[in-house]
Amino acid sequence: MTKALEIREGSWEALGAEATEIRRMVFIEEQRVPLEEEWDGRDPECRHFLALLEGLPVGTARLLPDAHIGRVAVLARARGSGIGAALMAAAIEAARRDGHPAVELAAQTHALAFYARLGFMPFGDEFIDAGILHRNMRLPLADS
Repeated sequence: MTKALEIREGSWEALGAEATEIRRMVFIEEQRVPLEEEWDGRDPECRHFLALLEGLPVGTARLLPDAHIGRVAVLARARGSGIGAALMAAAIEAARRDGHPAVELAAQTHALAFYARLGFMPFGDEFIDAGILHRNMRLPLADS
């Protein structure tokens, strides 16, 4: 039996409490990202996505006004079940609705294959952000 997955889209005001807890657990506790780097002050200007599995918050992502997707996080117990892909699909669709020609993200290098499966192409050199190796990736949205 498949568990019920719901993706909610909304403001930081609406989804921030649940998103904060997920990001705290994944980025600050699990990955040891410094607090001041995780909380960059940009959340109020972003569109947020919250994944609920059987009604419980298990994942989050955000879409910045410039069509960058970031802060994609899924709780360890819920990984490997398509939640990250569902969050990405929601964020990509929101960017497409807004008329953006492409979306970009800074992927942790261990997640490059995940984003490549979604059609993202890497560009530029690898770089360190919050002590973690990253690489920029881009997905064109315009119909070719």
